[in-house]
Amino acid sequence: MKIRVATYNIHKGVSSFGSNPRVLALKKAIGLFEADVVFLQEVQGKHEKHFAKFGEESRGHRHWPEAAQHEFFAGESHHSAYGMNAVYDHGHHGNALLSRFPIADTRNHDVSDHAYEQRGILHCVLKTADVNVHCYVVHLGLFESGRGRQTQALIDAVMASAPDGEPVIIAGDFNDWRNTLSAKLRDKLGVVEVFDELGSGTGIGSKVRNLVGGVQPVRPARTFPAALPWFRLDRIYVRGFKVDSAQVLHGTLWAKLSDHAPIVASLKLA
Repeated sequence: MKIRVATYNIHKGVSSFGSNPRVLALKKAIGLFEADVVFLQEVQGKHEKHFAKFGEESRGHRHWPEAAQHEFFAGESHHSAYGMNAVYDHGHHGNALLSRFPIADTRNHDVSDHAYEQRGILHCVLKTADVNVHCYVVHLGLFESGRGRQTQALIDAVMASAPDGEPVIIAGDFNDWRNTLSAKLRDKLGVVEVFDELGSGTGIGSKVRNLVGGVQPVRPARTFPAALPWFRLDRIYVRGFKVDSAQVLHGTLWAKLSDHAPIVASLKLA
């Protein structure tokens, strides 16, 4: 079984500067992924102020859809699930998953580390023709100490909910710019980061680390800021899959849509 996945922090569907609506353009851009499964962060399930401002029909369409963003992006081609994390007077946002495969089960884990950052991990079980696939949509906090605790919560959630032998995909915005979390995830969960695994096409990155005592660093891709990616914030980790390809999408289009660049990867069930 082959599966194409993507992860994307969509900045709540508005531009980084000026808060101009980008929801319609984002739907078209997400379609360009041609992905079976899309992991989304900062998705607005509701925003009354933006709908009041941008929801009026103009030139035959609305600039802000009435439907929740994850439902709008899913359209007719994908199923969708949403995990609400941050709630405010005029709406809420969180993580979401779009899937061509039926979503058999969902659970949202609250991993907020303090009152000023509401964070969550959305777990979805996908029913494919071959096997159940466990997907975890992640958006970790801005502070390193909190990310450490949230990563432990992620490890606990995966160990409790994904039986040994069932494939796992963990993707999202880890805010882990110093890359302090990959080794722990690899050691505890047996996952690999897609760009690290792709370094050889045969997992040679992991073999080299083993030969030299595990000191070679994993090098996730640069995804932030989208206009000139420098920081390595967004990741896709997998277990039970071979990585065929992975790329960061960058350029003029992606710089206009969000402050993060998306990652797209093609996987094959191992």
